[in-house]
Amino acid sequence: MAVANDVIIKDTHRGLWYEDGVLSRVVGAGRYKLPRPRLFGRTPRVEVVLVDMRARELTIKGQEILTLDKVAVRVSILVQFNVTDPAVAVQAVVNYEDRLYSDVQLAARRSLAAMTLEEILTNRTRLSEDILRDVKEAAAGYGVAIGRADVKDLTFPGNLQEIMNKVLAAERTSQAQLVEARTRAEVQRIEAQTKAAAARVQAEVDAEAARLRAQSEAEATRLKVRAETQALEERGKTAAAYEAHPALLRLEQLVALRELARNANARIYLDFPDTVGKGEEA
Repeated sequence: MAVANDVIIKDTHRGLWYEDGVLSRVVGAGRYKLPRPRLFGRTPRVEVVLVDMRARELTIKGQEILTLDKVAVRVSILVQFNVTDPAVAVQAVVNYEDRLYSDVQLAARRSLAAMTLEEILTNRTRLSEDILRDVKEAAAGYGVAIGRADVKDLTFPGNLQEIMNKVLAAERTSQAQLVEARTRAEVQRIEAQTKAAAARVQAEVDAEAARLRAQSEAEATRLKVRAETQALEERGKTAAAYEAHPALLRLEQLVALRELARNANARIYLDFPDTVGKGEEA
């Protein structure tokens, strides 16, 4: 690190340059000369604190946490991080690695407490995403950037199979009841719609039939009146013709007599004037 009064900083590190305990600057890779004691006057005391800027891994081991459905699981989490602001990382917190450890631990507890055991088993990425989202902003506050946070190990209690079977059975029962209720409600809705549609169609059919019936009756009445009117007009014309031409009436009588004569059962009654009686009375 230091040779005589020189300080050498590698590319992988940054140096915090303190003079009399006050941070004056952040120095990069290179060789720096420390101030030498003066013969007269006061020489500031210089201290260089090296900060590793490389990406590192932090393992949070064996955290036992209760899930949302009250199952105790033990989880280990692997976090990859690196320092982005060495001055803040050293001065904002006592130890940024310890602080990061605590933040990830608390984030994992919060995330697991909001997840069921089944969700943890089927979607580990959600836990990693929750931790990364929860800690990323907080870590940036003390000069640390998180690259990733992955669930390394999950350890479950010995009676996990029994617990899972009960949980899955309860979920299947609940889902089946929900599906049945939804199906029943849908069937009832469809039946109600069908009945309403049928009633509406029947009402339309009945209304149309009544309209057609009324229209037909009106048309029949109109035709009947028209026929009767025409018949009366024809009779009037015939009566006028008979009155104007009595021979036509006599002709009609002869035709009628001829038709009657063809029928052996027909009887004809003739009305003769009572001339004898009248003569005797005379």
